[in-house]
Amino acid sequence: MRLTRQTNYAIRILMYCAANNDRLSRIPDIARAYSLSELFLFKILQPLVEAGMVQTVRGRNGGVRLAKPADEINLFEVVRVTEENFHMAECFESDSECPLVDGCGLNEALRRALDAFFDVLASYTIQDLVDARPNMRHLLGIDVLESRAAVVN
Repeated sequence: MRLTRQTNYAIRILMYCAANNDRLSRIPDIARAYSLSELFLFKILQPLVEAGMVQTVRGRNGGVRLAKPADEINLFEVVRVTEENFHMAECFESDSECPLVDGCGLNEALRRALDAFFDVLASYTIQDLVDARPNMRHLLGIDVLESRAAVVN
């Protein structure tokens, strides 16, 4: 199974917010860290906000932050809200004309593989991904932004 760009970046946005120690993260900063357009970032944020993973703060000093702790957001939750479907083969679709849909060994094997995939995703949290690299804040440019802000203030 191949995840969409939307899912990939949704996970990365959540990682950025978690690495930013749940402080308000500015949209332009996240977009710059991942070389994304702000418009694409807003599109990706919508399902994360609706699912209660991210909070938005409007206004001149607005931005986004995690709506719940990073160790309570697992990857399966993110994939579930950002992917449109999980059809690994044509026979998974509701309008399939295959006469073997309910009794095919391939269908069962693919379903079990998909369940295993989901189980692994459910075993990882956003916090696990952030903790996997001790220099995550540096890689995302968060430390540089804080240094600049300290000089300005």
